[in-house]
Amino acid sequence: MMRTDLDLALIGNCRVSALVNPQARLVWWCYPRFDSDPVFCRLLSGDEEKGFFDVALADMADSNSSYARNSAVVETVMTDAKGGAIRVTDFAPRFKGFGRVTRPPQLMRIVEPISGMPRIAIRMRPCNEYGKPAGHASSGSNHITYGKGSSTIRLTTDAPLSYIESETEFAVTRPLHFVLGADEPFHGSLEDACNDARKRTGEYWADWVRGLSISYDWQDAIIRAAITLKLSNFEETGGVIAAHTTSVPEAAGSGRNWDYRYCWIRDAYFVVKALNRIGATRTMEDFISFILNIVSNSRGEDLRPVYGIVPSDPLDERVAENLAGYRGNAPVRVGNAAVHQEQFDTYGSIVLSALPMFFDRRLPRMGDSALFQFLEPIGEKARERALQPDAGIWEYRGRKRVHTHSAAMCWAGCNRLAAIAEHLGLGERAAHWDAQADAIKKPLLERAWNEKRQAFTVAFDSEDLDASCLLLAELGLVEAADPRFAKTVQAIESELFRQNNVMRYVAEDDFGLPETAFLICRFWLIDAWWSLGRREEARDLFVDALRHRNRYGLLSEDLHPETGALWGNFPQTYSMAGLILSAMRLSRSWEDRYWRG
Repeated sequence: MMRTDLDLALIGNCRVSALVNPQARLVWWCYPRFDSDPVFCRLLSGDEEKGFFDVALADMADSNSSYARNSAVVETVMTDAKGGAIRVTDFAPRFKGFGRVTRPPQLMRIVEPISGMPRIAIRMRPCNEYGKPAGHASSGSNHITYGKGSSTIRLTTDAPLSYIESETEFAVTRPLHFVLGADEPFHGSLEDACNDARKRTGEYWADWVRGLSISYDWQDAIIRAAITLKLSNFEETGGVIAAHTTSVPEAAGSGRNWDYRYCWIRDAYFVVKALNRIGATRTMEDFISFILNIVSNSRGEDLRPVYGIVPSDPLDERVAENLAGYRGNAPVRVGNAAVHQEQFDTYGSIVLSALPMFFDRRLPRMGDSALFQFLEPIGEKARERALQPDAGIWEYRGRKRVHTHSAAMCWAGCNRLAAIAEHLGLGERAAHWDAQADAIKKPLLERAWNEKRQAFTVAFDSEDLDASCLLLAELGLVEAADPRFAKTVQAIESELFRQNNVMRYVAEDDFGLPETAFLICRFWLIDAWWSLGRREEARDLFVDALRHRNRYGLLSEDLHPETGALWGNFPQTYSMAGLILSAMRLSRSWEDRYWRG
């Protein structure tokens, strides 16, 4: 039995994405969008061998899998016991042509013999309806269709269909090509089309990476994180998903299994911030369009913390009974009940996401008075909700409090609106928003500070510590030099710091005591140490964080402090964004790099 884990690579094209393991097994692919029914669901099928597409090399002795440099193309070389070898190349086509980017809901796979006479079995076992085997519907001269109705997919290939249908071993004597996608005829030469798409997809990503403005240190880590964040952008609408999977639990047996294939406004803000930091501003522009569409349709109602990549889609939560769960950890959830929660940091996240539109001179279309006026009602909501109880950043399902982070984000939204108004020469509006921010700040600092704990705590009049308070200086609510911030960092270190990892909190919640550390919190601590002048410690902790990436350079949501195992949905945009922001902060400048000699 093959044990599933998170040593996986992400391929995609900003419309579909898939996860491939080091043996070139596709274990996760939602079709035709990020949030659709998974055609490949082996990641969550427990011990049941269903929902995958692999190339099984007979007598395999070794496999070596990695990304092609600066791309979202994965190459896996597998060698058998006699020295025979094949190369499997997996990617989702994405390239420029005719004045636009082509990104069809397709996966492509190329299998090439390298040496000897390798023998393989092609095993294609798709599913429908979250875990029901799709079965093979019909065959043509060069294709097999699976499933039925709107769930039908077509495998077009120049490999022997009879061998695929029977999963029979055969010798690989020439390159083989596979295209997975809609049940539509494939016109022209399959070989030429796959090779051309492979070349042009590689060129697209190389060109995209060339446009990044990155630091001197940790360039490979930043580039991989940046590509991963871009792959999490559903370009059609501008939404940014939190992760590409559902229900990979935060810890074994915890029941903390959530569907993250949707757009959290808060998470998307961090992604936009990270990509802006390295010059990839287009995602911000698309995300602002996504937000404007939501706000214009809200009719003044409170905004939700999470939306589908098509914002009007319902996200009601249900359980997929046909999937046993990651490593047998049920339930597998579809949808997310957080859509019904009140999380007031959302309002500040929107304003902070839009802020560069007014100040970044690289943008072809700058923010103006019209955009500012559009943002003001969001600021009014922030002002109204800042000191009201909500579910908080960690989305408590069983309680509400006036959360420090939520109030701080609302303050930041009002504060930034004042800055925008001043920039636009709107003195009266700047004064208005300064007053609104001040009205939030005074009670926030008074009631979030706990004299007994000598720290800012998770909520007003609470004694519980929370890692989100590490962001207070970053937001500008307090100065890093403020003794209260240094004491808060010290308290969090004392209570939440475990084997170089940072827990979100340690108090019992709706699901009991938390067991794993949240990876983004480590990056928040790194940034806090840096701001406090503890720079060597910050660099050491960052370098240690890089050790926990999988072989492909990716991170999930959580890390078990004792075992070092990755847990939680994957790959997690929060974690990858935190990596970029900390790396850019800690790196030596190009001017200060070390010269030989």
